[in-house]
Amino acid sequence: MIDTYDIVVVGAGPVGLATAIGLQQRGISNFLVLDQTRDFRRVGQVIDLLPNGLKALKHIAPSAYEAVKKTDLEFFQKVQSNEKWVHKNFKGEQIHSFPISYEDWFKDYGEGRVSISWYDLQTTLRNQLPVEQVKANHRCINVVDEGNTGYVRLDFVSDAAIEANPYAHWSNRQNDQDTVSFNSEHSGQQFKKKSIRARLVVAADGINSTIRRILYKDSPYSGLARPDYSGFAALFCMKITDIPPELSTELENKFFQQERILTITNDQISEDSASMESPRMLLFRRPNAQFGYLLHLPLNQEELTEKSGSALIALALRELENANFPKALTQLVALSPPVKIKSRPYYIHRAETLYPWSSGRVILVGDAAHGMPPFMAQGANQGLEDALVVATMIANIVQKNNLDNIQAIANACLNYESLRRPLMEKIQQATLNRIPYSNKQAWHDYQQLVYCRNFDQLLETCLDGLT
Repeated sequence: MIDTYDIVVVGAGPVGLATAIGLQQRGISNFLVLDQTRDFRRVGQVIDLLPNGLKALKHIAPSAYEAVKKTDLEFFQKVQSNEKWVHKNFKGEQIHSFPISYEDWFKDYGEGRVSISWYDLQTTLRNQLPVEQVKANHRCINVVDEGNTGYVRLDFVSDAAIEANPYAHWSNRQNDQDTVSFNSEHSGQQFKKKSIRARLVVAADGINSTIRRILYKDSPYSGLARPDYSGFAALFCMKITDIPPELSTELENKFFQQERILTITNDQISEDSASMESPRMLLFRRPNAQFGYLLHLPLNQEELTEKSGSALIALALRELENANFPKALTQLVALSPPVKIKSRPYYIHRAETLYPWSSGRVILVGDAAHGMPPFMAQGANQGLEDALVVATMIANIVQKNNLDNIQAIANACLNYESLRRPLMEKIQQATLNRIPYSNKQAWHDYQQLVYCRNFDQLLETCLDGLT
């Protein structure tokens, strides 16, 4: 007997959970959220929830919004009211800054800014849902539209050992990048297969979305099944110790000057900022005279292939030296412990390419639809906007008893795209091209476009499109 649900959300990250919370808030109870992770554990970096993301979350469910703010209260207390994220050039001159306190952002945009770890955000949102409706250890391997039955069948595999060891994780033998096929080497007692049926499926399973790959595999969009490399990558080392005192002093006096975090680029105060083709360095000052950094670099993807440790350090130094970064900064990178330096290529699903964000009873949201690099901190925030629109759309379908009406579902999905795609094109353009700091009008226009939209009006437009 296969379990059936009105809605199945695949992906229990913040966007998938927010979608489920939105459904619950709108009176829908027959849903399930599934995730491939073997158990929910502390992974991921810090996410910045900006005014548009927080406004979306507040409209999704005020209780979830308040819970996220409460979870982040400790961070609020750490941040001084006048603390800023400073951007400097190679001379140590300030070229731009923005406040990081909740209150400053609220004053300017009618909503604040929250920095929260990915895990804490996920946990806070999970706690808004009944525990039995969010399940880990479900790796999707197939999606089948069962046609006239009015259902989609989702096939999953689970690790049977999870019952004996709930703290285990997926073995490294399992290739996270290829979950569509699941061959005989994984069969037997260790793994079990399960199928679930849903009237609608929300695919919130990230930029390497398994569901997207399955949907597009034998379609005219097969070339878009996987994300494109964006042309940019990050090289980072979050903790460097044993820094010579003279280097530490130079970094403090020339760059940090009491700041905790700053960005360094080859910019001038009165001229346009360097383009995205120029390296950017984020510097972190940590307790006990420790430093960390993150480099955003324009790189050919092949340059990162199979590189680790000392090879990544050499690559970073080459790029910084070619860009004439100050010696103090290259010295810091040279001190990176090889075991601690990591790389992360950035990928993108280009919103300007007219591929569909839905197919039949399956809807793509967040990074699965339009993932992109994090330079403007809009990935999670735009995902929360998707969650709001999709939860509103699905609730309307259910309330009008249209789960059997495939044309009504198709029209609703087209409405979702028409509302979200134009903004996503602009967000991605700003992310990849970078707005010069000296162009104050362009920055103002971007902030108004992204942070100051009227979400009540957005929902009215959404519902008008569903009539």
